[in-house]
Amino acid sequence: MTAPLTPPPPPHEQRPDSSPNAWQAASAPGMTGPAPHGATSLYGHDGPGMRTEVREAAVITVGVALAGVLLGVLWAWLAPRVPLVGDLVGKNWVVYLKDTEGEQAIAVDGTFTLLALGFGLVSALVVFLVRKRGGVPLVVALVVGGLLGSLLAWRVGVWLGPTQDVIAHAKAVGKGVTFSAPLKLGAKGALLAWPVAALVVHLGLTGLFGPRDPDPYATPYESAAPPSA
Repeated sequence: MTAPLTPPPPPHEQRPDSSPNAWQAASAPGMTGPAPHGATSLYGHDGPGMRTEVREAAVITVGVALAGVLLGVLWAWLAPRVPLVGDLVGKNWVVYLKDTEGEQAIAVDGTFTLLALGFGLVSALVVFLVRKRGGVPLVVALVVGGLLGSLLAWRVGVWLGPTQDVIAHAKAVGKGVTFSAPLKLGAKGALLAWPVAALVVHLGLTGLFGPRDPDPYATPYESAAPPSA
């Protein structure tokens, strides 16, 4: 005996397809209504990916740090010299400051700080122009690269400056002859000028001119057809 056929439900009572890929059809371009909760983006708006960002951050860190060589050269060239004078007391050489009230030592630290601030501004601007999207790895790369660049500049400047052996230098120039003291960074806080400047400038540029994130509460898909009267 044949069982009676069950008539199909009315169109307004039909249940949507429950297959795993049904949400893709519902969220296709041109369809109305928001995408179902938990659906992943089909268009890659989440950026290049963490691996790519980390690789770019590593390159930026190395590039910014190597710029410290140029900072060290400029510091050794532009920093004022602290004058010293040697004297022979008995059989021993003694070195004195020629001008005990001079401010050359403070000017040496100030020159390094101003140059480091300039390098921080330029490095942040260049990185922003190359990579406007920003991101945490990029900011960390600027800070770490700026700190390494400052340390490298400090050592390069000291190496390019006058000799560290002041007694040998005093003997070489002779008694009572003025010579330059070794290049010295008295205020170690100046090493933070570059990374802090780079951080502030880059965050400011990103906040003012960087791309805006989409509103998470906005409806991702809107109907193209006007609502019916």
